[in-house]
Amino acid sequence: MRSIWKGSIAFGLVNVPVKVYSATEQHDIRFHQVHAKDGGRIKYDRICQECGKSVQFADIDKAYDSPDGERVILTDNDFDKLPAAEKHEIPVLEFVPTEQIDPILYDKSYFLEPDSASPKAYVLLRETLEETERTALVHFTLRQKTRLAALRVRDDVLVIQTLLWPDEVRAAEFPSLEDAPSARPQEVKMATSLVESMSSEFDPTEYTDDYQIELRKLIDETLANGGEKVIHTETEKDDDGEDAEVVDLVAALQRSVEAAGKNTKSGSSTSASAKKTPAKKAPAKKAAAKKTAAKKSTPAKTADSKADEAKGA
Repeated sequence: MRSIWKGSIAFGLVNVPVKVYSATEQHDIRFHQVHAKDGGRIKYDRICQECGKSVQFADIDKAYDSPDGERVILTDNDFDKLPAAEKHEIPVLEFVPTEQIDPILYDKSYFLEPDSASPKAYVLLRETLEETERTALVHFTLRQKTRLAALRVRDDVLVIQTLLWPDEVRAAEFPSLEDAPSARPQEVKMATSLVESMSSEFDPTEYTDDYQIELRKLIDETLANGGEKVIHTETEKDDDGEDAEVVDLVAALQRSVEAAGKNTKSGSSTSASAKKTPAKKAPAKKAAAKKTAAKKSTPAKTADSKADEAKGA
């Protein structure tokens, strides 16, 4: 695993240096969109609906369309002014009984590894949480977004689980349940007997994702048999899962390497180290937020600044 964040847990006056790793990963098979006629890869371009021109990622800002038809455009400078927790610190806010945290609030999980010569402070916090049977509520800032999170122990490892804010959980209001009749004692007794007959200890390894297994089998069989469904293509250097800014940077570095290769003299007996060409700085963005009247009923699409989890994040 590769760490995605480094910092420390602020536990009173004690600092616990840690590295953060994504605790989960997706094994779903990913597909590309292709042209059904010839199997060509479908690509998308960022087109401005006003001028009709292709727009580079560095020239894209974020906009909010108000219900009255006004548009507010915000730049990175505007977002930097917003309040955020210390980016390299996980402050402990309080300790609460673990059973008081509703599981519906749990979101993404991360493992914490001690990041110091001596893991004594890490072990101290871990054993304190186990002894008190409590969970620490913390603030955790990742990718410029601060979340409330739960810090707990799992298999002798500290784990952070980000929590949803209370207003992010929908209210379960179903009129059909208001006048629902109560179950009769005999029905409850029979249902209880059925539950007991099907009761067991939970072992997640007993369950498998049959859909993904069969999908992989289908792909492998198709590759083995060849035929019209198999098309031989060159290895893609990018994929849709990458952030557009990263793709642009990789492309710029690739062009720099190719340009440096052309200037290298052929036939030399010893290979010289190619100098790396620094990536060009992105064009300056708009200096301040501004408002413009929305000209169309459909808001213009905007690109996200950066991807999420990575994956493996």
